[in-house]
Amino acid sequence: MAGPLKGLRVIEIAGIGPGPFACMLLADMGAEIIRVNRVLSEPRSEGNVSDILARGRRCVSVNMKTAEGIEAIFKLIESADILVEGFRPGVMEKLGLGPDECEKRNPGLIYARMTGWGQDGPLSHSAGHDLNYIAVTGALDAIGRSEGGPVPPLNLLGDFGGGSMYLVMGILAALHEKQNSGKGQVIDAAITDGVISLMAMHQGFAAMGMTRFDERQTNILDGGAPFYDTYECADGKWISVGSIEPQFYALLVEKLGQTGTDLDDQKFSDKGAWAEPKEKIKAIIKTKTRDEWCQLMEGTDVCFAPVLNTLEAIDYPHNKARESFIVQDGIAQTAPAPRFSRTRAEAGRSPVAPNADTDEIFAELGYSKAQLAALKSSGAVQ
Repeated sequence: MAGPLKGLRVIEIAGIGPGPFACMLLADMGAEIIRVNRVLSEPRSEGNVSDILARGRRCVSVNMKTAEGIEAIFKLIESADILVEGFRPGVMEKLGLGPDECEKRNPGLIYARMTGWGQDGPLSHSAGHDLNYIAVTGALDAIGRSEGGPVPPLNLLGDFGGGSMYLVMGILAALHEKQNSGKGQVIDAAITDGVISLMAMHQGFAAMGMTRFDERQTNILDGGAPFYDTYECADGKWISVGSIEPQFYALLVEKLGQTGTDLDDQKFSDKGAWAEPKEKIKAIIKTKTRDEWCQLMEGTDVCFAPVLNTLEAIDYPHNKARESFIVQDGIAQTAPAPRFSRTRAEAGRSPVAPNADTDEIFAELGYSKAQLAALKSSGAVQ
């Protein structure tokens, strides 16, 4: 594979959500990912091409409940730069694959651990999902309308924003440090920590008295301001307006045909005066379709964009011009991001069966055909 991470080998202990997404990102950047799957009672001969997070892998299936299987994983670890796992705290240790054991076999290994609650703390051994993790950070409570409850923001904020992205950042930071020390280390990436970190600006706003955390839609960026919200159009579709700066708001007023009216006199600092202009803007937006508003505002400094569903986003001219979506196996999916001037990143091979590369990978590790046959017959690998 191409990309700036070409030459790195990552052992991924198969999991769900943020770990696989992090490994997809690393694969897109050129890293070699070997996914270690569990042995299946009914082996699959093909990969699920719809599982986009599984692209860019080579795969083996190993029985981690056997001594032979654990030794086979250690052989993989000895050849690797990074290990990624997403089990609850203590599971890898029980398997005999904890950080201490792995360090003995590969002192330079970066051992990246992805969890929701972290490796310690009162909730560390409790089950949870994205929604639970972001609920205790203050982020979930801040998202939604004042007349309703908090709105789950898909699993983008927790799993992928506070989880995968911080895991990848930790891996890259550890790789940089290793250039000086020659040593690996353990990364404890918790979704709760990551989301709290993402809230840094709003924590600062609160300290300055610019943000209230006790009530939704009372702040500039949570839909409280008339100049920063989504509005429904005449055809039931929606647009987004982000005219925060005064000059952009003045242009919005002009495009709405309200120059010289009381909308022109909007006092940005007076939150108590937001309700009336918001209702006026809401009523005006309702008089035209989304396409009509696009003709008036798109590409201007209003800070405007239509609210698109995912299917519409695929065909949106800006996204098409940048080739932000690619089609692989007939499925429209994300192109690698970000972009590099020299070491172009590329989406890797399509998802493959869990044991698709067993023979090839173990041959690379030095296993003879007879040794591999013995592993298979014992059930240690599939």
